[in-house]
Amino acid sequence: MNRCSTDNCQSEDQAVTYPGYKSVPISALKQNGLLQSLSATPNGCREADVSAQVLQAREEWDAVANVHPGGIVEKPLGPIPLISFNEALQYFQTADLSDCRKKIRPTVQRRGLAAFAHFLFGPPRLHQQLQNERDLALAIAQCGLDNNEKVHMRILQTIYKKLTSSRFDCARYGAHWEDLGFQGMDPGTDLRGTGLLGLMQTLYFVMDSRILPVAREIFKLSHHETQNFPFCVMSVNITRIVIQVLREERLSRECNRRQQVIAVLNDLYVAVFLRLFNIWKTQRKTISDSGFVLKELEAFAKRNPKQLLKHLEMYMNGHTVLTGEDGFQARSSEVLGSNLNSITTDDKELTFTGVGDLPAEQEQES
Repeated sequence: MNRCSTDNCQSEDQAVTYPGYKSVPISALKQNGLLQSLSATPNGCREADVSAQVLQAREEWDAVANVHPGGIVEKPLGPIPLISFNEALQYFQTADLSDCRKKIRPTVQRRGLAAFAHFLFGPPRLHQQLQNERDLALAIAQCGLDNNEKVHMRILQTIYKKLTSSRFDCARYGAHWEDLGFQGMDPGTDLRGTGLLGLMQTLYFVMDSRILPVAREIFKLSHHETQNFPFCVMSVNITRIVIQVLREERLSRECNRRQQVIAVLNDLYVAVFLRLFNIWKTQRKTISDSGFVLKELEAFAKRNPKQLLKHLEMYMNGHTVLTGEDGFQARSSEVLGSNLNSITTDDKELTFTGVGDLPAEQEQES
């Protein structure tokens, strides 16, 4: 019997790949009856026969569901369309979020002197007509990622495509999510403390044409050889900071002025991310600094939300010169990243291990 050479035949260790899926070993296809043995032909390997078999295997593979321990995700019939932030928001505005609304805590509960001082000297309360919008944002933050909700899946796919400039859908689970900066193969596991609001704010970041280039620059920095960091996990942490600033009523004055809540939240998210970007890049931060950087970002956002929003407004309007807190003029990128206390690494308790809620005892003492 003639034996085919390695130049003309595929071995069983080679793989068949399809867009959106990991490489599939030919041996696995054979075990599942999707591809006949290459050595079964009496006259050895024929290129045309192999091509026909691979094509048939591809068609059959495309027809099956994507199976994962978390459940079965049906493969869509066609490409998943992108979704805008406003379309996604309209979905949440009309969806039944009653269970999520039961879990929200609109404002931080203060006690004793903290409550008295906040009453006398704290920021104004949010106008009553804006409280429903605030509660909607907090309810979205209580929603988990659902494979059965098409809008949820479109949000995921849009974030992936806009950050990577890919034209193709990706699998619901896989290592490609780690490339985007999630901690594992399932983005849903990183949304603790922020829920779908974490994805919604990332969606806003990548779907606004004015700031998409900035998002991609930050994404590029996150893959730096020495200054790398998990982009999406960092994004979720910034959303957590924004939620906390809202719940402590430190955004009430600005929300009342603009008669908006979610738009203000999104602007603060972008402003904080820009500040993080400039600190990280100019001060050459690494992943070991992330806990300290996030702590300082949260403190700064709570003290100076108005200043952050003002800097963002000037940055978006194309102003090249801003005035910092110290009275000196600097470029917008420098101001957004300036005036942050120098960060040391002496405190070993501050680490960057993921995302989560602010401890309850810290909320009560705020």
